[in-house]
Amino acid sequence: MLEVHNLSKTFQGGGLLRQGQAKKAVDDVSFHLHAGETLAIVGESGSGKSTTARLAMRLIDSDDGQISWQGNDVSQLKGRALRVQRHQIQMVFQDPFASLNPRMRIWESVAEGLRVHRPDMNKQQRRDAVAEVLQQCGLSAATMQRYPHQFSGGQRQRIGIARALIVKPKALVLDEPVSALDVSVQAQILNLLKELQQASNLAYLFISHDLSVIQHIADRVLVMFDGKVVEQGKVADVFANPKDDYTRELLAARPITHPSERISL
Repeated sequence: MLEVHNLSKTFQGGGLLRQGQAKKAVDDVSFHLHAGETLAIVGESGSGKSTTARLAMRLIDSDDGQISWQGNDVSQLKGRALRVQRHQIQMVFQDPFASLNPRMRIWESVAEGLRVHRPDMNKQQRRDAVAEVLQQCGLSAATMQRYPHQFSGGQRQRIGIARALIVKPKALVLDEPVSALDVSVQAQILNLLKELQQASNLAYLFISHDLSVIQHIADRVLVMFDGKVVEQGKVADVFANPKDDYTRELLAARPITHPSERISL
């Protein structure tokens, strides 16, 4: 579904950087994502995981490297050519409230992708498609006329997932999709994602700093530090026998629920 080879990105000045300073946010990162699997990217804040996700989505341009969606090289695509390919891979953002237009009714927000990728559909067809995908995400079609502020955080994230699914993508990039939610709601959203994945054979690129979330949902994990990949492999293998010191420190720092989970450094 998604292949990334030797991806690199350097930011010049701006933000916390002084004029003339440069920060290599992503440094020679490579990975692949198969249909029906979840690949998690984990690391501390500033490790480059979210930048990697945005590069893979072509939301920002890379300095070097190749990105393929379903075998199609999209590294250099621009404008309409990129939009045509974008239905294959969609993104779910961290903050479900900030990512929804507060002035748009829910059905309008969810239907936005159809206006771009399915211009042949009329208004009623779009509304029917929105009702269907909302129900798939655990929301009643009767909620379509409401505004974002009328929903809880968990419901808004369900709307964000529905908006990503409306164009029937093959893969989702999920950037910290549960970090802004209460723990009980996190579990509901993670279970929903699993159900949707099993129903449609979706591939997930799952960005998170929370190792317990990754252990619950991911098949493979890629550990990043300072823009580089320091370790990758099956979740069970990496968690049970981490090879890199940084991975060991991450695992040792996480909250544990049983003494048997503690790793000796």
